[in-house]
Amino acid sequence: PQFVVSDFCKQVAEISAGVREPVMRVGNLTAARDFTDVRDVVRAYSLLIEHGRSGEVYNVGSGRAISIQEILDRIIAHSGTDITVEVDPAKLRPVEVPVIRADISKLQADTGWQPEIPLEQTIAETLDDWKNKLK
Repeated sequence: PQFVVSDFCKQVAEISAGVREPVMRVGNLTAARDFTDVRDVVRAYSLLIEHGRSGEVYNVGSGRAISIQEILDRIIAHSGTDITVEVDPAKLRPVEVPVIRADISKLQADTGWQPEIPLEQTIAETLDDWKNKLK
């Protein structure tokens, strides 16, 4: 749960299971990050082993940045639960890069890789996983 999607899904699963009050504790929601399903990342690594150029640096990501607020909104929408959101000062970073987005053009050119698993699927499966852990 140290990563934002998993952390948010865990909190929502606990709320849904009744083991946590219906309040999400969050950090900076304005930052935007490049979210990529780990299965797509592993597939990219595999293709790089086969087709990547030795000594080159490759960025792996979706190639687009999504705000943490949008991630939170999607997870809460999947929950079907009324949830209050509160900023937790302990989750705020003293220095925050506003936007991080991977340039995946070299990865795509050298391997033909494209992300295949939609963010909605990643969110739904992560939320289901946390709900199953709490049963």
